[in-house]
Amino acid sequence: MAYLETIQSMFKHLHWANQRILETLQNSEENKQANNLFSHTLHAENVWYTRLKGADSSHLPIWAEVSLESCVEMVNQNHHNYAEFLSMLSNIDLDQLVSYKNSKGTEFQDSIRDILTHVALHGQYHRGQINQLLRASDLEPINVDFITFKR
Repeated sequence: MAYLETIQSMFKHLHWANQRILETLQNSEENKQANNLFSHTLHAENVWYTRLKGADSSHLPIWAEVSLESCVEMVNQNHHNYAEFLSMLSNIDLDQLVSYKNSKGTEFQDSIRDILTHVALHGQYHRGQINQLLRASDLEPINVDFITFKR
């Protein structure tokens, strides 16, 4: 399987996992910490998409608290943005460098491949933290494992 196909699969998983976490958060007692981690994940997806498109992301929030209703919109918008972006890439494009500044104004250059891999892994890291918070609230963690998605 070509690397682009792997990344596309990772982003299908990312959307599936986001939907599962969102549904759980919507159907359980409010957990502010879990909601904040989830909204951070979605904000970060948007920031990285903005950078991939070559636009300035310095004005975009990373840790802004938003309602779960806003998270629904963000999940759908991020999914649309990345699906469209990924559909226009080739395996050769993955090695292109993207120049961007982080929130502190420091400039970096990373390949599209590394940025997309980071986005997928960053989300999974925070979904794990959310599951830990759910368990601490006596709720069953949500299985968001990649292999479960593939099955």
